[in-house]
Amino acid sequence: MRTSLVKAILLSASLGFYSCKPTASNAGCQPSIEYFKDTTTGVKTGGVQMVRISTPKGNFNIWTKRIGNNPKMKLLLLNGGPGATHEYFECMESFLPAEGIEILYYDQLGCGNSDNPRDTSMWSLPRYVEEVEQVRQALHLDKDNFYLLGHSWGGILAMEYAQKYQQHLKGLIISNMMMDVPAYGKYAEEVLAPQFDPKVLARIRDIEARKDFKNPEYMALLMPNFYAKHICRIPLDKWPEPINRSMGKLNESLYVTMQGPSEFGVSGKLTNWSRMADLPKITVPTLSIGAQYDTMDPKHMEKVAQLVQNGTYLYCPNGSHMSMYDDQQTYMTGLMKFIKGVDAGEKKVKM
Repeated sequence: MRTSLVKAILLSASLGFYSCKPTASNAGCQPSIEYFKDTTTGVKTGGVQMVRISTPKGNFNIWTKRIGNNPKMKLLLLNGGPGATHEYFECMESFLPAEGIEILYYDQLGCGNSDNPRDTSMWSLPRYVEEVEQVRQALHLDKDNFYLLGHSWGGILAMEYAQKYQQHLKGLIISNMMMDVPAYGKYAEEVLAPQFDPKVLARIRDIEARKDFKNPEYMALLMPNFYAKHICRIPLDKWPEPINRSMGKLNESLYVTMQGPSEFGVSGKLTNWSRMADLPKITVPTLSIGAQYDTMDPKHMEKVAQLVQNGTYLYCPNGSHMSMYDDQQTYMTGLMKFIKGVDAGEKKVKM
């Protein structure tokens, strides 16, 4: 009896935050009550923590929110846009908590619930990198638990952060973002644009040439011909509410400053950004996520996984830019397998 009791205690300790041993395919594995325990002191806020950051233009408040509690697997999410909000990541709540993975939402400066200084000089990639580092420190993330996921523009920010601060990372996820903006523009021009009806494309080009981006016809043409095919392939009238809510709050000033007003070419501060030559410097386990119908070339995303030192590629055959929605099972299963694989000591996780 005593031997059995000792074995049971040791087994319980080894499983940590789980009521059963978690595996990538074990949908029935539930985290223990410890995962949901609020370990903060003082007045409870439901996991919300305002982080005070310092910038050359003064101090600002950054909104973050924690879902769950796991000292080994903490996933900080960097939203896209640029200028969207954390809200479209809410779909992860249907998957990650059941696997014991802590979720950390974060609205970047100028986005969502965070301060908006309304100063375009602050929409700067190097400044955002330092913002992420200050958020990391405030949330007590380190190389033993810190997974960073950047989607779309967030993927650029995540890679730029890793180039400077990868010593603090346990795992890096680049989701649906090419690591070379000129190549992204070329892919849009040479691969995506020819898929349009020639008359529709000609009209879009005409509106762009006149810089008439406020023309309602512009979005009326883009929604069925571009967004519905390459951003999210779920029927437009059934787009998930978190996507609509997040994109409805888009900071246009931030978007245009960094990306430019056109969907078919980058003309903002990111125009010449590329980290392809620096990818071999990344030693931390890295997951690159690509999708067949994305605005980003899936072959390029596969190449990213090959160029970093410890890369894994996740391909979403039915997905587009929002493949966490339109190829959800592939995306979420692969993401969770990567995080738990790295936690188990794997550097290159097999998909």
